[in-house]
Amino acid sequence: MFKPVALVPVYDHERAIGAMVQAILAHPLPCLLVDDGSNPACERVLRELAASHADRVHLIRLPQNQGKGGAIMAGFEQAARMGFTHALQIDADGQHDAGCIPQFLALAQASPHAMICGCPVYDESVPRVRLLARYLTHVWVWINTLSFAVRDSMCGLRVYPLGHVLPLVRQVKLGRRMQFDTEVLVHLVWRGVRIVNVPTRVTYPTDGVSHFQVWRDNVLISSMHTRLFFGMLKRLPVLLWRKVRPA
Repeated sequence: MFKPVALVPVYDHERAIGAMVQAILAHPLPCLLVDDGSNPACERVLRELAASHADRVHLIRLPQNQGKGGAIMAGFEQAARMGFTHALQIDADGQHDAGCIPQFLALAQASPHAMICGCPVYDESVPRVRLLARYLTHVWVWINTLSFAVRDSMCGLRVYPLGHVLPLVRQVKLGRRMQFDTEVLVHLVWRGVRIVNVPTRVTYPTDGVSHFQVWRDNVLISSMHTRLFFGMLKRLPVLLWRKVRPA
């Protein structure tokens, strides 16, 4: 059985979330909004969206801001309770092309145990400093997985097989903020989950809202890479065996 849901973590994106929900609903797919302790204006917009699309839009609210990772993990649990098998994560700020949803879902249905990951194709709106920061993270991911399986670990458009990711988030203490997207992929690769990379268009709207806090989140990401490096060393025999064993 393949039963997907669009999972959208939302924190103070009241100006962008309406258009994103409409773009998602253009496809035959239900939508689960996770309100990550948003301000009253955003909370009101989310409640109105859920009420006006009660048959397809579901809403849960976290009383306090948990961070992107915390919101996504709460969404996984809710999606599983509702009987969904896969969660298509897409950010609320409009960076991702919702027109890619059918392609991502078709790949997930064809390979239901795989992790389907967006690999960004940027236009001129992307800040150059972000490209450099992303590349440094890519290098650490390649080191910590001893592979190039993950082309981009930071793209917020992806499809999670809940049967694989739920045991992980229940057993391992993962970062609850911006480091989550990268950390969860490394752990899934360690567990042998196959990664399917899909090129996808990503833009940076000039009026977009970013919740990346430079000092806090860079410290958290650096700490994550350190933890993952030592985790890779512990798993080194298994990771090396995967590279040399017969196909």
